Amino acid sequence: MKVTNYISEAFTELRTNVTWPEWAEVQRYTIIVAVFSIIFALVTFGVDKGFEVLIAKVYGFLKS
Repeated sequence: MKVTNYISEAFTELRTNVTWPEWAEVQRYTIIVAVFSIIFALVTFGVDKGFEVLIAKVYGFLKS
C-alpha cells in the first residue's frame, strides 16, 4: 500500500508542482546536447588515435 501511495503522490506532484519546459525549448536543448555529444566523441576519438600513433612510434623506435 505504501508503494502505491508513493507512486500516486509522485504523479500528482509531477502534474501540479513541476514546471515543464515548452516543446521548442526541449527541442533546442536536445539539439545542443546532441551536437556537444558528437563533438566530445570526435575529440575523444582524435586523442585516442593520437596516442595510438604515438605509442606505435615509440614501440617502433624501441624495437629497432
